[in-house]
Amino acid sequence: MMTFNQAGEAVPSNDDAVSETQEEYTRIGEMAKTYGVTLRTLRFYEDKGLISPKRDGSTRLYTRRDRARLKLILLGRKVGFSLRDVKQIMDLYDPKGANTKQLRLTLDKSEKQLARLQKQRAAIDEAIGELSDTMATVRKLLTERTAPIAAAS
Repeated sequence: MMTFNQAGEAVPSNDDAVSETQEEYTRIGEMAKTYGVTLRTLRFYEDKGLISPKRDGSTRLYTRRDRARLKLILLGRKVGFSLRDVKQIMDLYDPKGANTKQLRLTLDKSEKQLARLQKQRAAIDEAIGELSDTMATVRKLLTERTAPIAAAS
């Protein structure tokens, strides 16, 4: 039995290992709409082996696992991880294991990315300061140069 649900809905389950007959599927259009990505993006992630929807003819059917993986992909991309990093982390997942290797890799990559983001923030803060100073100087010059014209009229 195949049932469909909205991509953002929780899928109730008594067990983490949902049987094939109980699995709920989401179609590609609903996935794209729910997660704010394009159909092309979903196909790209599939080509890269990040998600693997089931097929019913040419229709892509996404499982709860695919939805969870897409959320992780989008989170990873949001914080600046490469797709290669995201895939490495996700591929280490073992539903029956402690996943310590996955957790260590995630922490290592996260610490490195946090350091990169903090450097970027410092550079952006510096650029904002310089631009603000320049704008203040330009405003002052503009005021000085237009004031005599206004007074003369």
